[in-house]
Amino acid sequence: MMMMPLRCLSELARRRRPDRAVDAMRVGLRCLMSTCPSTEATDDSQRLYATSSCANVPEVAPSEAPLSDMLVDSFGRFHNYLRISLTERCNLRCHYCMPAQGVQLTPNSQLLSHDEIIRVAGLFVTSGVDKIRLTGGEPTIRKDIEDICLHLSGLKGLKTLAMTMNGLVLSKKLPRLKECGLNALNISLDTLVPAKFEFMTRRKGHSRVMESVDASIQLGFQSVKVNCVVMRGMNDDEICDFVEMTRDKPVNVRFIEFMPFDGNVWNVKKFVPYAEIMDKVRQRFKGVERLQDHPSETAKNFKIDGHAGTISFITSMTEHFCAGCNRLRLLADGNLKVCLFGPSEVSLREPIRAGVDDVGLREIISAAVKRKKAKHAGMLKVKASGD
Repeated sequence: MMMMPLRCLSELARRRRPDRAVDAMRVGLRCLMSTCPSTEATDDSQRLYATSSCANVPEVAPSEAPLSDMLVDSFGRFHNYLRISLTERCNLRCHYCMPAQGVQLTPNSQLLSHDEIIRVAGLFVTSGVDKIRLTGGEPTIRKDIEDICLHLSGLKGLKTLAMTMNGLVLSKKLPRLKECGLNALNISLDTLVPAKFEFMTRRKGHSRVMESVDASIQLGFQSVKVNCVVMRGMNDDEICDFVEMTRDKPVNVRFIEFMPFDGNVWNVKKFVPYAEIMDKVRQRFKGVERLQDHPSETAKNFKIDGHAGTISFITSMTEHFCAGCNRLRLLADGNLKVCLFGPSEVSLREPIRAGVDDVGLREIISAAVKRKKAKHAGMLKVKASGD
């Protein structure tokens, strides 16, 4: 993950005068305006907190009216959707995501604490964010996940609290998570074949993921989505099987174009474009009808006659949706990322721990949002490799 330049950290360390909050804010802004180098990681480890009773924690009320200009970039896009990574840790080792031995994790001391997460989320919600999605790593392995959900769902103005997870340990946690305010789920599942699941994830557990899908439906979550990353030679032969899931289950199966970034080139050997996936669907199923999409929707949504659920396509590569992008990402180490494809990040953790107040943090966030590129972090061309 992206870290602050050493020159910025050392400057923050020297700020210990009574006006250190103002100085730290200036440092944060100065770091934002520079190019921050990055180091890659996949999960977020965290401090462990005891989960409190969902019935006894008071609602968190914002103290200020929305300051929506903080969330508007130079292209007029308003960002009302925040993704928060809770952990770098994961209990799977998917081939396209992580090496078999895992990755080097960021030290716990450099990750956002429970209280820091709630504070930052509150700033975004009071400025106009009405949807938060919790991600990882695998967010369900964080021991204070229920408490985090409880406090986030208590933020006035937040309409949707969603979570993306792999479903391995979800079914047992679902009742409590729903009680604590979680209302939308995305379950990652790239195959319906147990043996292939074990090969792709290097772990057992396919039946537990399917149990989580069924439990989510039975508990009445307002949105249950199954995310499937389509890879040539791996699971592209299961596309119609996933569509068949929607016949009796009221779920939204989302086919996601594989982002084949490998080193400094875009390796297209496993890439299956949206048009090819759709051709397979239309050849097998009749009555495939396009649904009306929200302007900021990343998916192309369809229904099929006689099916209880729906299908969608996330066309990140072939038909990008940058013009309507309304998303920001807060990584587990406290870095704010305004574009998934871009290397630029700015630390919110360092200013927070240096004593910057909410006004200063808003300025840092606003400056980051204003620097967001028009599309794919300004990458107009990508170099491809493979056949």
